[in-house]
Amino acid sequence: MSNFEQFHFDFYQSNYTIEDQEEGCNSYGSDRNLFESRKSQTEKQPSAGAFVPSDMLPSAQSYTGQILQPAYSPDTPSQLGYVDGFDEEPPLLEELGINFEHIWQKTLTVLNPMKPADGSIMNETDLTGPMVFCLALGATLLMAGKVHFGYVYGMSAIGCLAMHALLNLMSSSGVSHGCVASVLGYCLLPMVILSSAAVVFSLQGIPGTALALFIIGWCSLSASKIFTSALAMEGQQLLIAYPCALLYGLFALLTVF
Repeated sequence: MSNFEQFHFDFYQSNYTIEDQEEGCNSYGSDRNLFESRKSQTEKQPSAGAFVPSDMLPSAQSYTGQILQPAYSPDTPSQLGYVDGFDEEPPLLEELGINFEHIWQKTLTVLNPMKPADGSIMNETDLTGPMVFCLALGATLLMAGKVHFGYVYGMSAIGCLAMHALLNLMSSSGVSHGCVASVLGYCLLPMVILSSAAVVFSLQGIPGTALALFIIGWCSLSASKIFTSALAMEGQQLLIAYPCALLYGLFALLTVF
């Protein structure tokens, strides 16, 4: 029995120890890591004949900013003249083209036919006042028992197109649709006064007819004055006032009857 154990020990005996095994593993791991590091360096370094863009080359400058706070750059929008924030933005009404000062000046010009008109202001395509006056005319007619909103806007559109064609034939500089609509709409304000009077008393009589004729002359005189000032058509005010009187006469008939 002892001989069998001695034979078993001699058969499996070896000089290989655990320390040698650990040392071999460590040497194999270090050789592998060295091989991988050299391989990665070889892949990162471009060949001598290859073209490398300038922006891909490593730079000597290091990043000095913080998280969510990028470093200062001379090409930032603040240095290029851009405005960051809402402090320098214009008001909303100015962006929409609504200027209450110009609206008030145009209204005063219409209410005073003898006042000289400012051509630079009257040549603007401001439709805020005309829309308000057309709505006021329809509202006052409604208060008098006449539902004529469609007639008001329909005659306004047809009248603006006809006056635009006529003024382009008469003037050398020409005029836009917006300018014609703006002037005719602002000069509709005296007609609103006539329709407001129709709410209180009837205009079907001699006093009502005389008041209607006076309002027609007022509207046509104001419109012709503004057109001659804005389009530099001196000496042609009466020629412009006649078609304007025909247009405002339709509104007067709508108001009286």
